[in-house]
Amino acid sequence: MIITQIDIWTVVVPVFPETVHSEKYGGYPDWARVPKQIIRLHTDEGFTGIGETGRGQSKEAVVHAAEQLKNRDVMKMCLQNVFRQGPLKPTTEVPSQWEVDLGSYPAGYQAFETAIFDLIGKRLEVPIHMLLGGACWEQVRADFWIGHQTPEDTGRSTKIAIERGFTGLKTKCRIQEPMVERLRAIWEVGGSDFKVTVDPNERFYTVEQTLELADQLKELDNVEVFEDPIPKKGLRDDVLAQYRYMREMLPFPLALHLSNPSDVIKAIRADAIDYLNLGGSMVNFVKAAAIAQAADIPVWHGSGNDLGILERSYLHAASVAPNCLLASDFVGSWTRVDDLIVEGFTFTNGYTLVPQTPGLGCELDLDALEKYRVDG
Repeated sequence: MIITQIDIWTVVVPVFPETVHSEKYGGYPDWARVPKQIIRLHTDEGFTGIGETGRGQSKEAVVHAAEQLKNRDVMKMCLQNVFRQGPLKPTTEVPSQWEVDLGSYPAGYQAFETAIFDLIGKRLEVPIHMLLGGACWEQVRADFWIGHQTPEDTGRSTKIAIERGFTGLKTKCRIQEPMVERLRAIWEVGGSDFKVTVDPNERFYTVEQTLELADQLKELDNVEVFEDPIPKKGLRDDVLAQYRYMREMLPFPLALHLSNPSDVIKAIRADAIDYLNLGGSMVNFVKAAAIAQAADIPVWHGSGNDLGILERSYLHAASVAPNCLLASDFVGSWTRVDDLIVEGFTFTNGYTLVPQTPGLGCELDLDALEKYRVDG
């Protein structure tokens, strides 16, 4: 199955402002203006596969990467790195530190990985998760998501989340924001059973500030996890020691958001985490989740407020991990005004179903694509 043509479109899909930041905290987010690239691979057998990059990948870089895949046989690719040319050659020497070089991962790699897996799944008539090891879950947990919001807006968002069947939410935040009032607004609507992932993106800044805030929040009993409370600084030993100390002192679980399997090993060895938010390519997610499973650590799948194609790939990967027990971030279908796929996400009682149709289990919405493309 030879790749004969690659289409690439640049898109900017707006978000619903009320689902992200309150006006007091910046209103419409800058990241929502950052373009994404949508790709479609054509083959000589008539199959097509679709993919989506993360935010900010330039079209020029993605076009350059695409050129490397033209005229390649999809069914002979190394699925651990679809850009690798041919298998590794045998060697009489054990590689240093058991590292094996599978080659570089070019700009927009996740889009190409998704599209290749979509093609193979369609050709073999199996869903992508079968190519990743097989789904352990028929549905995956998912939470609502909000940006930086006032307590009043947070309360309204919590009502919307509950009306849509969610049992928890993730909130972005900073230490200088009214966190106690915000979490209390969630508690007043949802009670202690409606759980909150508190994600400051490292902007609780210090151990002392983190523990002080945690002490103020513990009486509400609605915090599921603190994620990345202080700067990670490349997971230096001193930073991991701080995370280990926080883990011992916090009244609820502590998580790091990581994507590199080697970083997962470092965090586990340092005894620095209770949970992990994992990202990266589908294959790397499965690898990292397996490492965490061996250490009996639950995980969830993160996102970047993406569109439907990329988030569908997250769902396939998450379904493969037995320890993906926490609510993942499949949030683009309600934060964005369109997800650019025909078969969107549905959520029931805090879960979304894992696709069972071939490939990704969704198709590109060409009308929506034309509406939101910005490359002419």
